[in-house]
Formats: sequence, structure tokens, C-alpha cells
Amino acid sequence: MLVGMSLAFGGMDMDRLMLLASQRYGNAGAVSVIAWRDLLTQAAGLPDAAKLRRVNDFFNRRIRFKEDTEIWGMADYWATPLEVLGRAQGDCEDFAIAKYVTLQLLGVPAEKLRLTYVKVRIGGPQSTVVQAHMVLSYYPAPGGEPLVLDNLISDIRPASRRTDLTTAFSFNTEGLWVGGATPRAASGTQRLSKWQSVLARMREDGID
Repeated sequence: MLVGMSLAFGGMDMDRLMLLASQRYGNAGAVSVIAWRDLLTQAAGLPDAAKLRRVNDFFNRRIRFKEDTEIWGMADYWATPLEVLGRAQGDCEDFAIAKYVTLQLLGVPAEKLRLTYVKVRIGGPQSTVVQAHMVLSYYPAPGGEPLVLDNLISDIRPASRRTDLTTAFSFNTEGLWVGGATPRAASGTQRLSKWQSVLARMREDGID
């Protein structure tokens, strides 16, 4: 599970989060946090498949894609869900992290979720244009084929139907997987300093 994060989203102080969003991002930020709270409330009792659809649709529709240089003035910044909702903008890492956190708050176990770095082929099957990208993978069963939640498309598809993606590595708070191999020790994620920074900033905001 997320380090320090309760799976019961009611443990969060949503009033505090709305206040922080309002102070940092104005009324629009608070409205986004209210919408997030409503999503968590409405999806809480649903099966995993429905939670995936609700969460994927919520962020893909509400958040506009922008590069970190435009949003934060730096080349690579991993935002917390509050930062993403407050600005209503994010890049691929921000979409994937926000979905990961939201699904954990809805009770989806960490072992079913991985943040996955991939190479994505842009422009069709014959294209040679490839770029780095991040998606969220959901594993219905250990060792099984994952479903892919992606900000580039609205559908949630099995990995075998995403022939445009090539996995580099994946991780969560429990371990690090390279090319689908046996997971390394959980301490391996300590090397992902941006991931650790996101977790620390979430705790400071009260998402813990």
C-alpha cells in the first residue's frame, strides 16, 4: 500500500484539502478537489473494473495534458494529486500517479497496481517515432496480463492490445520490476527520488 496512506479515503481531511487547493489555486482548485471527493464517494463500493473506468475517465477528461516545462518551469517534475487537480494540468507521470493514488484510496491493493515506464510509438504501426511515456498497469491476478490505463486513449485495454507500448520498467511502493522480471527488493524504489518526493509531499498535504 502507499507508504503511510490509509485505504479508507474517509481518513483524509477533505476540508483541509479543499482549503489548501483554494489557497494555492483559487476557487477552481477547490472545485476540482470537491469533484475528486465525489468520485471517491460514488465509486467506493463498485467492483474493481468499474473503479478503473471511473478513475480513468475522471482524470482523462478533467486534466489537460501539458509538459512540465510549461506547468512547472522544469524538465521533469512529478506532481501530487492535489497539484494536478489544483492546476487541472499534468503530463503522463502526473496522470498515472493520480490514478494510482485514487485507486488505492478506493481500496485497490498496491500489488495490483504498477506505475509503468514504457516507450510509445507515435503515429501508427509503421512509425519510427518513439518517446518515453508512463501508464498505470492493473493486474487482475498475480503474474497475469495487465490492463493499461493511459492518458493517450480513453479505452482501458489489455497490454497485448497495446502493441504501440514497450515496457522498460514498472514500480509501486512494494518493489521495482525491470522488463517484467522478478521484482527487486522494495528498497529499490528508493532510487526513484521523484517518487519518494511525491509520497512525502502527499503526506504533508494530509493524503496519508
